[in-house]
Amino acid sequence: MKRIAIIGGIGSGKSVVSRLLSLMGYPVYDCDSNAKRLMDESEDIHRGLVDIFGPSAVSPEGINRAYIASIAFKDAEKLSKLNSLVHPAVLHDFDRWAQQNGEIVFVETAILSESGMSKSVDAVWSVEAPLECRVERVMVRNAMSREDVMQRISSQATTIPDEITSVTHLINDDSHALIPQIVAAIQREHRE
Repeated sequence: MKRIAIIGGIGSGKSVVSRLLSLMGYPVYDCDSNAKRLMDESEDIHRGLVDIFGPSAVSPEGINRAYIASIAFKDAEKLSKLNSLVHPAVLHDFDRWAQQNGEIVFVETAILSESGMSKSVDAVWSVEAPLECRVERVMVRNAMSREDVMQRISSQATTIPDEITSVTHLINDDSHALIPQIVAAIQREHRE
C-alpha cells in the first residue's frame, strides 16, 4: 500500500487535485471534512472544545465553528490545543480508512507535519500557487476579508519533513494545465 499526502496552503488548489483524483477512481481522505465529522460525533472532543474555548464552543445545536475559528486563528496557544485534540483522532481514523481502500490512497491535508500525518505517508504531492492567487481565490470562495485569509495562511505554514524523499510539485497558477501534471505524477507513483 502506498499513502500519498496532497498538501498546499489554503487556496492552492489541493481540493481540486483531490476531486480530480476521485473522479479518476482513486480513494482520497479529506482531513478537513473528516475532522469536522469526528468533531461532530465525539463527546470527548466536545468536552475538550469547552475546556479550550469555553461553553460557547458547543451548544445543543452542535459545534460553534465560527466562534472557535474567530479565536483559534488569532491565538496560537488555543490553536495548538485544538490541534492536539483533533489531530490524533483524525490520524487514527485515516489509518483505519487507508487499510480498507486499495493499493494507492491519497490524503488531503493542510498541515502535514504539524498534524503528525507526515509519519503516516510515503510520498507528498505539493500543490502550489502564487500568494496573491491564493488570497483572491479564498476571498471569493469563502467571502472572507484579506486580513482573515492572511491569518489562515500564516497559521498553515506547511513544511515537508526531511524523511519524506518522494515529493511531486504540482503548479496550479491558472496558466499551467493541472490534469497532465496529475496524470504524469500518477504514472510515476505506479512505477515506484
